[in-house]
Amino acid sequence: MGLPQLPLPQLPPLPPSLTVLPGWRQRRRALQVLAAAGLVMLLRPIWPFQLMPGWLVGALLLWATFALLRWAWWPQRWR
Repeated sequence: MGLPQLPLPQLPPLPPSLTVLPGWRQRRRALQVLAAAGLVMLLRPIWPFQLMPGWLVGALLLWATFALLRWAWWPQRWR
């Protein structure tokens, strides 16, 4: 007598540039880094996130910057 289970919607597949083409790992990693940094900056004004110390937010943004610079200047070579 439980609730009927609805099927979950299928997400569209990722484009080939993020799944199979050479360098896809670097591109996906760069998007993840940008998403994490952007999410922190967007959520920062919300009350619970204001309790995060500034050094933690700064450390995340520094990590994102260094990860993107490393990706841009020293890309991994595909085999």
